[in-house]
Amino acid sequence: MKNQHLERFEIRLSGLGGQGILTLGKVMGSGLALGQGYNVTQTQSYGPEARGGASRSDLVISSEKISYPKAESVDLLIALSQEACNMYFRNLKPGGLLLIESDLVKQPPVNMFLGLPFTHLAKDKIGLVQTMNTIVLGAATFLLPFTNHRVIRKNLEEILPAKIVEINVKAFNLGYKEAKKNFGDPELLWKNNSVVVEEEHDSI
Repeated sequence: MKNQHLERFEIRLSGLGGQGILTLGKVMGSGLALGQGYNVTQTQSYGPEARGGASRSDLVISSEKISYPKAESVDLLIALSQEACNMYFRNLKPGGLLLIESDLVKQPPVNMFLGLPFTHLAKDKIGLVQTMNTIVLGAATFLLPFTNHRVIRKNLEEILPAKIVEINVKAFNLGYKEAKKNFGDPELLWKNNSVVVEEEHDSI
């Protein structure tokens, strides 16, 4: 599948230390850059505590050279904690999408948002809470119209240690399927955004 042309697309992944935010950003960024050939910048910020403090990873993706590497007008905001949602919602552009961890973000700032209980899914369906960020990766891959889920999954397989590849591929597939079941047609979700959407996603 030929890559779609992107002028500039910004993603902010945010939550708490210990949720795997930084790893999620690196995996997603490398999949889009090495796997699909986009130009990608990845910047990160985290609080003073290794676990429990605020954590953020930003991606800027473009078919062209990226003149400014930091995200300022976010197309997709992923918020895995109430604090992160409150802090970064102001950076979401009109027509952008908000994806939340629905068990941890109890008071979304808007009525229009997408949510899945990522932590519960990791515990209940996968049996390992540390796979939560990989479930998020699967869900985000479904939502992003310029990603090829097979390419992202292959990149995941290549960069993870062999002993945890199988369980994380299972988590990735779960996130993709849950998003497909619960969120509907990505084209309709992005109708207020300038992103061009493929007519349909491949089946998993």
